Amino acid sequence: MSTIKTETLSTPSNATVPVDTVVNGTAKAWVNFNGQNTVAIRRAFNVSSITDIAVGQYVVNFTTAMVNANYAITASAKHVANTGWDLTVTVGYPANSTNAVGVVSANNGATTDADFICVTVFS
Repeated sequence: MSTIKTETLSTPSNATVPVDTVVNGTAKAWVNFNGQNTVAIRRAFNVSSITDIAVGQYVVNFTTAMVNANYAITASAKHVANTGWDLTVTVGYPANSTNAVGVVSANNGATTDADFICVTVFS
């Protein structure tokens, strides 16, 4: 394997970006999945699978492990059948490691499965 070392990337129109921005500012994993019935990944990057732990509780498993467990996570969830639902998402429970992150979706404090759950990890 070869390594290219540079400080800046440039486009043909001379737009530039520091390499550190690309390396450190890019999501290291993301997933959009169906959390209802049979859990299924719609689209993903660096996510090998979703483990359905219990109602509204999932573990997102990474294909390639994070460098450490001190990563930043954003997540959202919605339920299509009832647009009145105001779902909250908690991350880091029931698991948070270099190999996986836990995600919980809830409606008024009660865990609930969601039609759409999206998780993004920055490390």
